[in-house]
Formats: sequence, C-alpha cells, structure tokens
Amino acid sequence: MQPKREAPSLGDLFSDLSRQMTTLVRQEITLARTEMTHKATRVGKDIGFLAVGGAVAYAGLLAIIAAVIFLLVEVLHLPSWVSALIVGLVVAIIGYVLVRRGLDALTREDLTPAQTIDTIKENAEWAKEQTR
Repeated sequence: MQPKREAPSLGDLFSDLSRQMTTLVRQEITLARTEMTHKATRVGKDIGFLAVGGAVAYAGLLAIIAAVIFLLVEVLHLPSWVSALIVGLVVAIIGYVLVRRGLDALTREDLTPAQTIDTIKENAEWAKEQTR
C-alpha cells in the first residue's frame, strides 16, 4: 500500500504559480523578441529595395531631363546652355512647388495626441471620483 501524498500547502501552490508565471512571461518575451527580429530583417531588406529602386528611378529622371534638353536643342535650335537653363529652371520650379506644398501641409498638421490627452483627463477625473 502506498502512503498517502500530502496535498501541497497554499504557500507551495502560490510559489509554484509564481515560478510558472515567470517562466511564461520570459518565454513570451523571447518569442516576441524573435518575431520582431525576423520582421525587422524583412523590413530592412524591403527598405534596401526601396533605396535601390529610388536611385534607379532618379537616374531615369536625369536621363529624361537630358533628353528634353537635347530635344530643345534639336527642335528649337537653341544653344545647349540655354536649353539646359530652361529645363533646369522648370525642374527647379516644380521642385519648389512640391516642397512648399509639403511644408504647408506639415505646418497645418496638428501633431498633438488629442485623443490620448482626453483619455488621460477622463482617467484622472475618474480616479478623483473614486477617492471621494
């Protein structure tokens, strides 16, 4: 006949629960770290593709600008420096308009986290009510 096993005490149960919760939290943190590392690696690779694609597109734009300069030389019989000056001014004006538009949009944008501030105020008010 086997001796009866004693039931664990309440302190032993809480101690065991605490150890298991600590292990679980550590495992979850390790999983999250592994997942984020994997995602960051993929995002880094994608950013690399974006950078190379942007550089190639920029080179294409420069080639198109050169072609327009040559077209003005051939069609309008302008000196090459005048054609380059005209195209350069047009491109600079377009760039200025785009930068201006972006800056104006940024200055109009309210970056204050209004919803978060409202929620914090509501929580503070609720806490005051609970302490009364």
